[in-house]
Amino acid sequence: MTQLTQTASPTAQESAMPSNLGRRMKAARPFLISVVAIVGGLVLWQLVSMTTSPLFLPSVSMTWAAALELVADGTLQQSVLASSGRILAGWGAGVAIGVPLGIFMGRFDLVRQLLDPYIEFFRFIPPIAFVTLAVIWLGPGELSKIALIFYTTVFIVTLNTIAGVQAVNPLRLRAAASLGAGQWKILTTVILPSTVPFMVTGARIAMGNSFLTVVSAEIVSAREGLGALIWTARNFSRTEWVFVGIIALGLLGYLFDRVLRIATRKLLARYL
Repeated sequence: MTQLTQTASPTAQESAMPSNLGRRMKAARPFLISVVAIVGGLVLWQLVSMTTSPLFLPSVSMTWAAALELVADGTLQQSVLASSGRILAGWGAGVAIGVPLGIFMGRFDLVRQLLDPYIEFFRFIPPIAFVTLAVIWLGPGELSKIALIFYTTVFIVTLNTIAGVQAVNPLRLRAAASLGAGQWKILTTVILPSTVPFMVTGARIAMGNSFLTVVSAEIVSAREGLGALIWTARNFSRTEWVFVGIIALGLLGYLFDRVLRIATRKLLARYL
Protein backbone atom coordinates (compact mmCIF):
# COMPACT_ATOMS: atom_id res chain seq x y z
CA MET A 1 0.00 0.00 0.00
CA THR A 2 2.82 2.40 0.86
CA GLN A 3 4.49 1.78 -2.46
CA LEU A 4 1.24 2.36 -4.35
CA THR A 5 0.65 5.63 -2.49
CA GLN A 6 4.19 6.82 -3.17
CA THR A 7 3.82 5.89 -6.83
CA ALA A 8 0.46 7.67 -7.22
CA SER A 9 1.58 10.82 -5.42
CA PRO A 10 3.80 12.23 -8.22
CA THR A 11 1.03 11.61 -10.72
CA ALA A 12 -1.38 13.69 -8.62
CA GLN A 13 1.17 16.47 -8.35
CA GLU A 14 1.78 16.44 -12.10
CA SER A 15 -1.95 16.68 -12.80
CA ALA A 16 -2.26 19.61 -10.39
CA MET A 17 0.53 21.58 -12.09
CA PRO A 18 -1.30 22.11 -15.42
CA SER A 19 -4.37 23.16 -13.44
CA ASN A 20 -2.43 25.82 -11.52
CA LEU A 21 -0.74 26.96 -14.72
CA GLY A 22 -4.12 27.26 -16.41
CA ARG A 23 -5.46 29.43 -13.58
CA ARG A 24 -2.43 31.71 -13.73
CA MET A 25 -2.76 32.06 -17.50
CA LYS A 26 -6.46 32.84 -17.16
CA ALA A 27 -5.71 35.51 -14.56
CA ALA A 28 -3.01 37.06 -16.77
CA ARG A 29 -5.14 36.98 -19.93
CA PRO A 30 -6.75 40.46 -19.51
CA PHE A 31 -3.32 42.02 -18.98
CA LEU A 32 -1.87 40.27 -22.03
CA ILE A 33 -4.81 41.35 -24.17
CA SER A 34 -4.30 44.96 -23.04
CA VAL A 35 -0.59 44.79 -23.89
CA VAL A 36 -1.35 43.38 -27.35
CA ALA A 37 -3.95 46.12 -27.94
CA ILE A 38 -1.50 48.88 -26.92
CA VAL A 39 1.33 47.48 -29.04
CA GLY A 40 -1.02 47.09 -31.99
CA GLY A 41 -2.17 50.69 -31.61
CA LEU A 42 1.42 51.94 -31.53
CA VAL A 43 2.31 49.93 -34.63
CA LEU A 44 -0.71 51.27 -36.49
CA TRP A 45 0.16 54.82 -35.40
CA GLN A 46 3.73 54.40 -36.66
CA LEU A 47 2.57 53.01 -40.02
CA VAL A 48 0.03 55.79 -40.58
CA SER A 49 2.56 58.48 -39.62
CA MET A 50 4.89 57.22 -42.35
CA THR A 51 2.30 58.19 -44.99
CA THR A 52 1.77 61.80 -43.91
CA SER A 53 3.54 64.94 -42.76
CA PRO A 54 5.00 65.09 -39.21
CA LEU A 55 3.12 68.35 -38.73
CA PHE A 56 -0.13 66.46 -39.23
CA LEU A 57 0.78 63.24 -37.41
CA PRO A 58 4.20 62.82 -35.79
CA SER A 59 5.53 59.28 -35.52
CA VAL A 60 5.83 57.29 -32.32
CA SER A 61 9.60 57.76 -32.29
CA MET A 62 9.29 61.52 -32.82
CA THR A 63 6.74 61.80 -30.01
CA TRP A 64 8.95 59.75 -27.72
CA ALA A 65 11.92 62.00 -28.52
CA ALA A 66 9.77 65.07 -27.77
CA ALA A 67 8.73 63.54 -24.44
CA LEU A 68 12.39 62.96 -23.52
CA GLU A 69 13.15 66.54 -24.52
CA LEU A 70 10.40 67.92 -22.30
CA VAL A 71 11.46 65.68 -19.42
CA ALA A 72 15.09 66.73 -19.77
CA ASP A 73 14.33 70.42 -19.29
CA GLY A 74 11.70 69.78 -16.61
CA THR A 75 8.76 71.16 -18.59
CA LEU A 76 6.73 67.96 -18.55
CA GLN A 77 7.16 67.37 -14.83
CA GLN A 78 6.20 70.96 -13.99
CA SER A 79 3.15 70.73 -16.25
CA VAL A 80 1.98 67.46 -14.72
CA LEU A 81 2.45 68.74 -11.17
CA ALA A 82 0.67 72.03 -11.89
CA SER A 83 -2.35 70.35 -13.49
CA SER A 84 -2.47 67.64 -10.82
CA GLY A 85 -2.49 70.18 -8.00
CA ARG A 86 -5.31 72.18 -9.57
CA ILE A 87 -7.40 69.09 -10.26
CA LEU A 88 -6.97 67.63 -6.78
CA ALA A 89 -7.73 70.94 -5.06
CA GLY A 90 -10.83 71.76 -7.11
CA TRP A 91 -12.11 68.20 -7.24
CA GLY A 92 -11.53 67.64 -3.52
CA ALA A 93 -13.39 70.84 -2.62
CA GLY A 94 -16.25 69.89 -4.95
CA VAL A 95 -16.61 66.45 -3.36
CA ALA A 96 -16.38 67.89 0.16
CA ILE A 97 -19.22 70.34 -0.57
CA GLY A 98 -21.24 68.21 -2.98
CA VAL A 99 -21.66 65.16 -0.73
CA PRO A 100 -23.24 66.90 2.30
CA LEU A 101 -25.22 69.21 0.03
CA GLY A 102 -26.62 66.23 -1.88
CA ILE A 103 -27.48 64.41 1.35
CA PHE A 104 -29.43 67.35 2.75
CA MET A 105 -31.14 68.06 -0.55
CA GLY A 106 -32.12 64.42 -0.92
CA ARG A 107 -33.27 64.05 2.67
CA PHE A 108 -35.11 67.33 3.28
CA ASP A 109 -37.70 68.50 0.77
CA LEU A 110 -37.46 72.16 1.81
CA VAL A 111 -33.70 72.29 1.18
CA ARG A 112 -34.15 70.61 -2.21
CA GLN A 113 -36.96 72.97 -3.23
CA LEU A 114 -34.87 76.01 -2.26
CA LEU A 115 -31.69 74.95 -4.08
CA ASP A 116 -33.04 72.89 -6.96
CA PRO A 117 -33.65 75.89 -9.31
CA TYR A 118 -30.02 76.96 -8.97
CA ILE A 119 -28.68 73.41 -9.41
CA GLU A 120 -30.81 72.84 -12.50
CA PHE A 121 -29.81 76.20 -13.98
CA PHE A 122 -26.06 76.21 -13.43
CA ARG A 123 -25.37 72.55 -14.17
CA PHE A 124 -26.18 73.13 -17.85
CA ILE A 125 -23.69 76.00 -18.19
CA PRO A 126 -20.25 74.62 -19.12
CA PRO A 127 -17.29 75.78 -16.99
CA ILE A 128 -15.51 77.20 -20.03
CA ALA A 129 -18.25 79.85 -20.22
CA PHE A 130 -17.05 81.19 -16.86
CA VAL A 131 -13.33 81.26 -17.69
CA THR A 132 -13.29 84.98 -18.47
CA LEU A 133 -15.38 85.85 -15.41
CA ALA A 134 -13.22 83.65 -13.18
CA VAL A 135 -10.10 85.50 -14.32
CA ILE A 136 -11.78 88.89 -13.78
CA TRP A 137 -13.21 88.02 -10.37
CA LEU A 138 -10.43 85.82 -8.95
CA GLY A 139 -7.41 86.87 -10.98
CA PRO A 140 -5.23 84.86 -13.36
CA GLY A 141 -3.66 82.84 -10.55
CA GLU A 142 -4.43 79.39 -9.18
CA LEU A 143 -7.69 80.32 -7.47
CA SER A 144 -9.58 80.93 -10.71
CA LYS A 145 -8.61 77.53 -12.13
CA ILE A 146 -9.41 75.70 -8.90
CA ALA A 147 -12.78 77.47 -8.75
CA LEU A 148 -13.66 76.30 -12.26
CA ILE A 149 -12.80 72.70 -11.40
CA PHE A 150 -14.84 73.02 -8.21
CA TYR A 151 -17.75 74.28 -10.31
CA THR A 152 -17.39 71.25 -12.57
CA THR A 153 -17.30 68.80 -9.68
CA VAL A 154 -19.88 70.04 -7.21
CA PHE A 155 -22.98 69.66 -9.40
CA ILE A 156 -22.12 66.13 -10.55
CA VAL A 157 -21.42 64.92 -7.01
CA THR A 158 -24.50 66.67 -5.63
CA LEU A 159 -26.87 65.17 -8.19
CA ASN A 160 -25.48 61.65 -7.76
CA THR A 161 -25.72 61.93 -3.99
CA ILE A 162 -29.33 63.15 -4.22
CA ALA A 163 -30.14 60.14 -6.40
CA GLY A 164 -28.53 57.84 -3.83
CA VAL A 165 -30.50 59.31 -0.93
CA GLN A 166 -33.78 59.07 -2.81
CA ALA A 167 -32.99 55.46 -3.78
CA VAL A 168 -32.89 54.29 -0.15
CA ASN A 169 -35.67 51.79 0.52
CA PRO A 170 -38.42 53.55 2.55
CA LEU A 171 -38.99 50.31 4.47
CA ARG A 172 -35.50 50.59 5.93
CA LEU A 173 -36.18 54.16 7.04
CA ARG A 174 -39.46 53.19 8.69
CA ALA A 175 -37.86 50.17 10.34
CA ALA A 176 -35.08 52.33 11.80
CA ALA A 177 -37.61 54.89 13.02
CA SER A 178 -39.78 52.22 14.62
CA LEU A 179 -36.74 51.00 16.54
CA GLY A 180 -36.34 54.45 18.06
CA ALA A 181 -33.65 55.89 15.78
CA GLY A 182 -33.71 59.67 15.48
CA GLN A 183 -33.07 61.71 12.34
CA TRP A 184 -29.31 61.87 12.92
CA LYS A 185 -29.09 58.14 13.63
CA ILE A 186 -31.09 57.33 10.50
CA LEU A 187 -28.86 59.64 8.48
CA THR A 188 -25.58 58.11 9.67
CA THR A 189 -26.57 54.43 9.89
CA VAL A 190 -29.05 53.98 7.03
CA ILE A 191 -28.92 56.80 4.47
CA LEU A 192 -25.18 57.52 4.40
CA PRO A 193 -24.00 53.88 3.95
CA SER A 194 -26.63 53.24 1.27
CA THR A 195 -25.56 56.36 -0.65
CA VAL A 196 -21.82 55.59 -0.76
CA PRO A 197 -21.88 53.82 -4.20
CA PHE A 198 -23.64 56.84 -5.72
CA MET A 199 -21.09 59.20 -4.15
CA VAL A 200 -18.18 57.19 -5.53
CA THR A 201 -19.73 57.12 -9.01
CA GLY A 202 -20.29 60.87 -8.92
CA ALA A 203 -16.73 61.49 -7.74
CA ARG A 204 -15.29 59.36 -10.57
CA ILE A 205 -17.39 61.09 -13.22
CA ALA A 206 -16.45 64.49 -11.79
CA MET A 207 -12.77 63.54 -11.90
CA GLY A 208 -13.02 62.98 -15.65
CA ASN A 209 -14.78 66.31 -16.17
CA SER A 210 -12.12 68.03 -14.06
CA PHE A 211 -9.52 67.12 -16.69
CA LEU A 212 -11.68 68.73 -19.38
CA THR A 213 -11.98 71.90 -17.34
CA VAL A 214 -8.34 72.22 -16.32
CA VAL A 215 -7.18 72.11 -19.95
CA SER A 216 -9.62 74.86 -20.94
CA ALA A 217 -8.62 77.02 -17.99
CA GLU A 218 -4.89 76.54 -18.56
CA ILE A 219 -5.14 77.36 -22.25
CA VAL A 220 -6.75 80.71 -21.40
CA SER A 221 -4.69 81.82 -18.39
CA ALA A 222 -1.73 79.71 -17.32
CA ARG A 223 1.97 79.51 -17.89
CA GLU A 224 2.32 76.01 -16.50
CA GLY A 225 0.14 72.94 -16.87
CA LEU A 226 -0.65 70.40 -19.55
CA GLY A 227 -3.20 72.70 -21.16
CA ALA A 228 -0.62 75.48 -21.35
CA LEU A 229 1.90 73.01 -22.79
CA ILE A 230 -0.53 72.00 -25.54
CA TRP A 231 -1.27 75.65 -26.36
CA THR A 232 2.43 76.54 -26.43
CA ALA A 233 3.08 73.61 -28.75
CA ARG A 234 0.38 74.89 -31.06
CA ASN A 235 2.00 78.34 -31.20
CA PHE A 236 5.37 76.83 -32.14
CA SER A 237 3.86 74.25 -34.54
CA ARG A 238 5.26 71.41 -32.44
CA THR A 239 2.62 68.77 -33.01
CA GLU A 240 4.72 66.17 -31.21
CA TRP A 241 4.51 68.29 -28.04
CA VAL A 242 0.73 68.33 -28.43
CA PHE A 243 0.74 64.54 -28.53
CA VAL A 244 2.96 64.39 -25.45
CA GLY A 245 0.52 66.63 -23.57
CA ILE A 246 -2.48 64.59 -24.66
CA ILE A 247 -0.85 61.28 -23.73
CA ALA A 248 0.22 62.73 -20.36
CA LEU A 249 -3.38 63.78 -19.69
CA GLY A 250 -4.65 60.30 -20.51
CA LEU A 251 -2.08 58.56 -18.33
CA LEU A 252 -2.61 60.99 -15.46
CA GLY A 253 -6.38 60.50 -15.63
CA TYR A 254 -5.97 56.72 -15.69
CA LEU A 255 -3.66 56.89 -12.67
CA PHE A 256 -6.02 59.14 -10.69
CA ASP A 257 -9.01 56.93 -11.44
CA ARG A 258 -7.16 53.75 -10.47
CA VAL A 259 -5.98 55.29 -7.20
CA LEU A 260 -9.53 56.48 -6.45
CA ARG A 261 -10.97 53.04 -7.18
CA ILE A 262 -8.38 51.27 -5.02
CA ALA A 263 -8.79 53.76 -2.17
CA THR A 264 -12.57 53.49 -2.14
CA ARG A 265 -12.39 49.71 -2.37
CA LYS A 266 -10.06 49.58 0.63
CA LEU A 267 -11.78 52.21 2.77
CA LEU A 268 -15.42 51.68 1.81
CA ALA A 269 -15.45 47.98 0.93
CA ARG A 270 -18.40 47.11 3.15
CA TYR A 271 -20.59 49.78 1.53
CA LEU A 272 -19.81 48.94 -2.11
